[in-house]
Amino acid sequence: VLKHLIDTNMEQLPGYGTDHYCEEAKEKMEKSVEAFSNELVNIRTGRANPSMLDRVMVEYYGSPMPINQIASISVPEPQMIVIKPYDKSILKGIEKAIQTANLGFNPQNDGDLVRIPIPPLTEQTRKELVKQAKKLVEDNKIAIRNIRRDAIEQLKKLEKDSIISEDELKRRSDEVQKTTDKFIENIDKLAKEKEQD
Repeated sequence: VLKHLIDTNMEQLPGYGTDHYCEEAKEKMEKSVEAFSNELVNIRTGRANPSMLDRVMVEYYGSPMPINQIASISVPEPQMIVIKPYDKSILKGIEKAIQTANLGFNPQNDGDLVRIPIPPLTEQTRKELVKQAKKLVEDNKIAIRNIRRDAIEQLKKLEKDSIISEDELKRRSDEVQKTTDKFIENIDKLAKEKEQD
């Protein structure tokens, strides 16, 4: 009861809750950039990378398991991924899972491990991947801007209800805008690194 009374009284203080909206917006933007980073990993480059197999699930004793939990994955050279299962009996399952995942790879099972040669990208494929990456960048920038819009609308409502002053609204809106700019910059940076790959 005491906590409720304190919270209720706090809500009537000028500026109460504005930190909450700014922090919530920041957290949502962080999650959005993290999701973008994970999606970017799935766009293939001409260079081998163990994370290319992150989405591959292998049937193991009747349950689908992420490939990195049942095998060690290494990159001994720039155009090759090597998968060494902890249990050799699942070699065929690994090979099948990679083919089923539609990653455009041709796994080679030598009875001991699975090798995946990474074919060099053709000019056409490269252009397609750049287009795919640009769409992903734009979609994620829109998501970040939507988070900004929602946070500013919530702040405007607080000002309209006389919970915060006009100055507080401006200060907090500027804060949200700076956070938005920072995360959009992060997206551009990640996209640039991927394009160079």
